Amino acid sequence: MNKTANNKAWFMVLPVLVLVAFSAVIPLMTVVNYSVQDTFGNNEFFWAGTEWYQEILASDRFWAAMGRNLVFSAIILAIEVPLGIFIALNMPRKGWGVPVCLVLMALPLLIPFNVVGTIWQVFGRIDIGLLGHTLADLGVNYNYVNNPVHAWITIILMDVWHWTSLVVLLSYAGLVSIPDAYYQAAKIDGASRWAVFRYIQLPKMHRVLLIAILLRFMDSFMIYTEPFVLTGGGPGNTTTFLSIDLVKLAIGEFNLGEAAAMSIVYFLIILLMSWVFYTVMTNYGTEKR
Repeated sequence: MNKTANNKAWFMVLPVLVLVAFSAVIPLMTVVNYSVQDTFGNNEFFWAGTEWYQEILASDRFWAAMGRNLVFSAIILAIEVPLGIFIALNMPRKGWGVPVCLVLMALPLLIPFNVVGTIWQVFGRIDIGLLGHTLADLGVNYNYVNNPVHAWITIILMDVWHWTSLVVLLSYAGLVSIPDAYYQAAKIDGASRWAVFRYIQLPKMHRVLLIAILLRFMDSFMIYTEPFVLTGGGPGNTTTFLSIDLVKLAIGEFNLGEAAAMSIVYFLIILLMSWVFYTVMTNYGTEKR
């Protein structure tokens, strides 16, 4: 009976599957079609086969952008996941402080991506920006427009400010779902705070942390709007990630075939790395249990 009921549940998600097929699969097939063709305008296309894929995979430009993406995602995960867990651990569990903290944590997530980039663009300006003007008064020669290191630091700070809240909220949800009996047993055993975190809280947070890491990896690896508004991919190409390079290739250079091939490769890389993340973390959690 349970198996029959579970099978019937698929009919409830059938409309969603149809909608996803219409809004995602069909455009994806269009991109695949473009990726194996070339055009010289006037809506005339010519078969190119795997030429664009070979060109992309042999392109130093592509691998340089890929390297910047990987470095950025690694830095973001290394900062936001521990910071989000730390903030969640120190948030109140009862009282009026709970809704206040939750609202404050949710506020950055409500701001549109382009507005985030604009906020930090103004924030970092030396003449009127609070950050830039303060650093200039302190004698720091800060300029994210011309200095690659400053541009990277600003983009990382911007992403941490914008997205750490997601890790905090997911971690907090995992923490409040832990029964009090675990904490009472740990108190009786005289467990330290680190032991409670290591053997109770962290294992119980495993699933929500898996979701948080997957979401933050995919978001950081696909980041586009915020750095594009803030730096435009500069100075030079130092903050030109794959997404920005893809848009430049498709719109700026109007190279639709190569851009389509690059987007397919980009999609497959994200899919593969997300699967690796999920597999490794799932196996790790299973071994711990």
